[in-house]
Amino acid sequence: MPAYIIADVDVSDPAKYEGYKALSPGAIAAAGGKFVVRGGETQVLEGDWRPSRVIVAEFPDFATAKAFYDSALYVKARKAREGATAKFNMIVVQGL
Repeated sequence: MPAYIIADVDVSDPAKYEGYKALSPGAIAAAGGKFVVRGGETQVLEGDWRPSRVIVAEFPDFATAKAFYDSALYVKARKAREGATAKFNMIVVQGL
């Protein structure tokens, strides 16, 4: 059963964030994941959520998605992201 990592990001330093953007695809692919959404236009339909940059990555299952987060490649990407965002919220959710 697939699982999805969803992030809502407010980029405060676009130049620094480029380092994260360069490293995260390799970390996701190495863990068997793929991007489903990477930025793009958003529009709130209901509620008061005001997302900035939304990212969705699909993984084969929940355990793989969780393992991705702690993988050496993604730890390196997270370090590259330090100081580049005003907000970075991330969840993992089980798919259907």
